[in-house]
Amino acid sequence: MKPFIRIGLVLAFSLLFSLPGGAEVLVEAQSHDVVYTIPIRGMIEPALLYVIRRGVREAEAAGAKAIIFIMDTPGGTVDAAGDIVRTIRGLKIPSYTFVENHAFSAGAIIALATKHIYMAPGSIIGDAMPIMMTPFGGVQEMSEDMKEKSVSAVAAIIRTAAESGGHDKELAEKMVRRELEFKIGDEVISPAGQLLTLTNVEAERPLGDEKRPLLSSGTVENLEALLERIGLAGAETRNLEITSVERVARFIAALAPLFLLGGLLGIYIEIKTPGFGLPGILGILSLAIFFWGHHIAGLAGLEEVVVFAIGMALLAAELFLIPGFGAVGIAGIALILWAMLSAMVQRYPGGPLLPVWGDMQGPLLKLSIALIGSAVAAALFARLLPSSPLFSRLVLAKATRRSEGFAASDDTRSLLGQTGTALTMLRPAGTAQFGERRIDVVTGGEYIVAGSGVRVVESHGSRIVVEAVEDGPAGGV
Repeated sequence: MKPFIRIGLVLAFSLLFSLPGGAEVLVEAQSHDVVYTIPIRGMIEPALLYVIRRGVREAEAAGAKAIIFIMDTPGGTVDAAGDIVRTIRGLKIPSYTFVENHAFSAGAIIALATKHIYMAPGSIIGDAMPIMMTPFGGVQEMSEDMKEKSVSAVAAIIRTAAESGGHDKELAEKMVRRELEFKIGDEVISPAGQLLTLTNVEAERPLGDEKRPLLSSGTVENLEALLERIGLAGAETRNLEITSVERVARFIAALAPLFLLGGLLGIYIEIKTPGFGLPGILGILSLAIFFWGHHIAGLAGLEEVVVFAIGMALLAAELFLIPGFGAVGIAGIALILWAMLSAMVQRYPGGPLLPVWGDMQGPLLKLSIALIGSAVAAALFARLLPSSPLFSRLVLAKATRRSEGFAASDDTRSLLGQTGTALTMLRPAGTAQFGERRIDVVTGGEYIVAGSGVRVVESHGSRIVVEAVEDGPAGGV
């Protein structure tokens, strides 16, 4: 190091420590501890993962000494619990759970993934046996095969969570499998035939002759008491606030099938009725809310919106520009369905580009509900709408016949067989010249370059279908 640089550094440090309070500032900065609290309250669903990941990122950026999950939940979806466990397993910061009231089902699974569990007086943890919910919130009976499949999957998740948090795996599995017996030595803690659920007192009893507790590290009155127990009294506590927008997004994500159903049904009615009105507006609004909510919830990105827009454009081209229904329309429908499905699939940073089957089961169920519901609703509308007063306002009740003096458009049947010249590139629509008339035309699907000869092969009012004249310079791109 050059002498003048060495002298400059010495003078700079000397000046720093000679300033009033200079040394004290350094000491305070080194001793400043931060603790992040992340609430897990209410139902646990996929959109909650976005909130938790945001809190974890903020805690890691702030150099937090600990993350404390404050829990009061009746449970939620197994997929969401597994995703959150996966996030907790990747933490480099000590993790704690403080059970304020209840930690049932998915809440118990998440709590077991943390290194330390503390409980408030009168709080309860356990009962993680899976149940199947109907779309309307009721409990649905499962067959024995389905029940064993579900229980086996949840048992594996809760064992993984317990192993990650350093807790007893047999105790964890007893929260899922009622047929097991859990005992310490010769003392039966939970007999076969009932699920394991522990109060705060039961959860902190010693595990046999060992000094470590059964599950809970202790009972504390509140968060301040917990910080004192773990040696972080006086640390700055930063509470992760769930914004109102995130709450709305979680609500939208939970009701995804309804928004999808409304969007698909609105577009269907709009296609079946003339003009553009309220059904189309409501359909587009429902789909916009669906994608916005999943984007805010961290499930969908802008790429899903782009794919959906491309799919709608292809479908519209197939319906209104290209005769018949073929590959373009099928591709459009496929892109629309993929965008809807992909918007509900949870992805992880650094994860695979395409989602695995396990991550797609929940979104596939929601999409299936929306498709079946919209098909049933469309069938009902097709039967009931024509006889309703609303439909009579949208369409003419009386036919307008040519014999009665009505004409919807110019009579273009005289153009059949005439030849002309393509004035623009026909891709497949464009403009052609027939004598003195410039007419909008469309091909049967092929492209025809400008200046090529064309012949009218079909005439349906304002829809004129042409083909390339064989001896003309027809071509495509």
